[in-house]
Amino acid sequence: MTRSMTAFARQEAQHEWGSLIWEVRSVNHRYLEPHLRLPESLRDLEGSLRESLRKKLSRGKVECTLRFVPEAKAQTLTVNESFARELLDAAQQVENLLPVSTPLDTLELLRWPGVLQDTKLDMDKVKQAAQELFHKALNDLIESRGREGVELAVLIDQRLDAITAVVTDVRSKLPGILQAQRDNLKNRLEELKADLDEGRLEQEMVILAQKADVDEEMDRLNTHVQEVKRVLKSKGPVGRRLDFLMQELNREANTLSSKSIVSDTTQDAVELKVLIEQMREQIQNIE
Repeated sequence: MTRSMTAFARQEAQHEWGSLIWEVRSVNHRYLEPHLRLPESLRDLEGSLRESLRKKLSRGKVECTLRFVPEAKAQTLTVNESFARELLDAAQQVENLLPVSTPLDTLELLRWPGVLQDTKLDMDKVKQAAQELFHKALNDLIESRGREGVELAVLIDQRLDAITAVVTDVRSKLPGILQAQRDNLKNRLEELKADLDEGRLEQEMVILAQKADVDEEMDRLNTHVQEVKRVLKSKGPVGRRLDFLMQELNREANTLSSKSIVSDTTQDAVELKVLIEQMREQIQNIE
């Protein structure tokens, strides 16, 4: 299945301890180039996330951004009451020894190490949820790439059919072109009042026909067209193979242009180059 390298996916999840938001976007690139932006508290997930990308994608510049917003209620402060009582008892004993005492400040008591306890998040739970959400976003991205890839394949297939039509048109024109060249050569000789040596005329026509013979190029164009159609339907990454086939198609179009002896076939060669370039631009986005 043909897959595009251009896509976007977003996944969001809300938990009692906070929210997670993944945004994954990809554009065309010669190789796989992942970029991950993670909160510092989740930085150690990067290795496993990169491995997941390598297993499911082969090409494209992929930017993955994770936003983590902790729930305020998930991090609470609790008072260690038993420890606070011990501090108060100790403070009372000291106060009884002093001739002049100062009442104990509540805020000073709270600042004492161990009186306030911070209920921290279970980061293992957060990391597991972040990984699960990432896989959902990645699957969405792959599905999106697949949908766009199908559309690209349709566009390419339309141009392949147009190339086949041009090749058929050139084949149908060729006998008439050669006959017209033969008649032109005869007329020129008659205008010059030259003796018509049929043997020499046939020899010149053979040379002309050889120069204008594009059957081999037409056959190769048809072969390449069928190969592109086959590759589009094959599994796995096909972008590099398709790019190579575009080079081969362009080579045959250039040869046709160089062998052209009339404006009609020159125009056909130009049309082929336009169609091939249109396909090449689309193929730059195929994985």
